[in-house]
Amino acid sequence: MTVTRAVAAASKLRDTAGRLFSLLFVFAIYACTSRDRATSPEEVRRLAGSTQARQARQAAEDRLRAVVRAYDEHTPLTLGLVAVNDLCAGGQARELFFPTGDDQYRIRCSMVVTAYYGADPRRIADVLDGVFTAGDHDASETGASGQTIPFEHDHVRRRLVDHYRGLGPNPVGPDASETTQVSASGQTLSWDTVRSSRRRLVEEPRPCTMHDPPVVRCLREPAGQTVAGIRGKHGMVFELELSTVYYYRVSKKGDVQAWG
Repeated sequence: MTVTRAVAAASKLRDTAGRLFSLLFVFAIYACTSRDRATSPEEVRRLAGSTQARQARQAAEDRLRAVVRAYDEHTPLTLGLVAVNDLCAGGQARELFFPTGDDQYRIRCSMVVTAYYGADPRRIADVLDGVFTAGDHDASETGASGQTIPFEHDHVRRRLVDHYRGLGPNPVGPDASETTQVSASGQTLSWDTVRSSRRRLVEEPRPCTMHDPPVVRCLREPAGQTVAGIRGKHGMVFELELSTVYYYRVSKKGDVQAWG
C-alpha cells in the first residue's frame, strides 16, 4: 500500500468513526432527554386527568373536608367558608445547579384546604375550651396518631383558657402579645384578637385567579361568602389551615405514588 492510499484509508476510517460516534451521541442524548426534559403542558393535563389522579384527588379532598366538618360538628365553631386550592405541576428539566428536586418527577399534584368559622368573641374561653375538649375526646377514641382534631387540654392550652376566663396570666408571658394561634399535627388554628389594643384579624383567602381543571382547581364555597361577612354575622373568625397534601406523583422513571 502506498503512502497516499494509507492516508486515504486512515482518513476514511476517521470519517466513519466520527459519523458513528455522532450517531451514538444523538441516540444517547435522545435517551437522556426523555427523562431530563421538562414535562410538557399537554402531558401534565393528560396525567392530571388520568383515572389514578382523579381517584387520588377525590380521596384527598374527602379526607380534608372530613376534618373541616369535624370542627363544625364537634366544637362551638360554625363553618362559614371553605377554600380549596388544587394544583398539578409538571416536572422541570434536569437541574444541574442548585437542585430542588423538581426534576425528579413528571407530575406532582398537591391540595391545600383552609376553612373559616364564626364564633362569639364574648365566649372565646368557652369556644377554645370546646375545641380542646373535642380534641381530648378524639384522642381517647382514636389515639394521638388518628386524631382529626389534634388540640387537647395540655398544660399551655389549659392556661390559655384560664387566661381568657380572667383566671390567669398570658401563658406565653406577661409582656407577650395576645395568643391567637395553636398548631399541631399539620393543622394551625388561628383567630381574631379579642383583648389586644392592636387588633389582628384573620385575613380573606386569596382570590381565585385561575380555575382550569384538572390541572388547576380553585374553589371558594359558598361562592360570594367572605371572612368579613362571617365576622359581621358572628363577631369573630377562626381560620383552620391544613397542611399541603401531595396526593399524586409520577416520577421521571414512571413510578406512581397516589393517595388512598
